[in-house]
Amino acid sequence: IYWADGFVFVYSITDYESFRLLRPLHQHIRRIHPNANIPLLLMANKGDLLRARQVSSKDGLQLASELGGTYSEVSARESCEGVHEAFQQLCQELSRSCSSCNGEKRRGLHLVRPKSPNMQDLKRRLKQALTSKGK
Repeated sequence: IYWADGFVFVYSITDYESFRLLRPLHQHIRRIHPNANIPLLLMANKGDLLRARQVSSKDGLQLASELGGTYSEVSARESCEGVHEAFQQLCQELSRSCSSCNGEKRRGLHLVRPKSPNMQDLKRRLKQALTSKGK
């Protein structure tokens, strides 16, 4: 979330809870990037399971509009074409937003990524080995 240039929110049209969790996730991202204009794609999956639908297309479109993103309803099971087209659309938006930066990279939060415990342990052991050789 800290280093993203774009977001894809995926929910199942057969699971209202997966849809309901998107607003809090978007609010969390807005707290991290309050002034950034980061492209967002809202993707409704399982478009082939219309009989089990719990989230309408209208609700999806409304949420996408509210969050400032684009909306796509797909069935990953039936065809990957819809997923591919939606992802391409997001990539085009990313390209447009990057080209409007006048050659400058978007400056996100530059937080130091935590080192894995294994790397810290390896570094410690290497230092110990080097200092014992010097003595």
